[in-house]
Amino acid sequence: FPPEKLKHHKIIFVVGGPGSGKGTQCEKIVQKYGYTHLSTGDLLRAEVSSGSERGKKLKEIMEKGELVSLDTVLDMLRDAMLAKADTSKGYLIDGYPREVKQGEEFEKKIGPPTLLLYVDAGKDTMVKRLLKRGQTSGRVDDNEETIKKRLETYYKATEPVIAFYKSRGIVRQLNAEGTVDEVFKQVCSYLDAL
Repeated sequence: FPPEKLKHHKIIFVVGGPGSGKGTQCEKIVQKYGYTHLSTGDLLRAEVSSGSERGKKLKEIMEKGELVSLDTVLDMLRDAMLAKADTSKGYLIDGYPREVKQGEEFEKKIGPPTLLLYVDAGKDTMVKRLLKRGQTSGRVDDNEETIKKRLETYYKATEPVIAFYKSRGIVRQLNAEGTVDEVFKQVCSYLDAL
């Protein structure tokens, strides 16, 4: 059941495709609002590099190409949230939930989200941004065909999640086509209203 310590904290799910600019927006929210930014991917990587018992187990799972269990991910999120509970103004949970079941489990173990920020950029924009990033980042997965596949996977997974929270009236959709500052203006209007 949800920890007492997290009861009055704002919890914001941030959902957006690869290349939507959600990472950049999260950084700006942290700077302006003092929220704690938690990305499940970062948490997993940090745990593995810490060499803890849990980290060793995770490393084995990931090396086999298997997915880390939902329970483990939630435990890590909860631990990270509790560690910051005294100083944090709220939490940005980045790239989560990826499916409705994850959202439901999160609520049972941690608490309900205050808002879901949907950083919504069009497919063409995301492809363009990712290709551009690929030129500088040298990330092998940033070529057009792989990108289109990644986007399809993302849309398939995200649509039911967005629909689930829309029915509760907590989705705030950002038009992420504009400049970083234009998008952030929209973010501020939603967060200031909380």
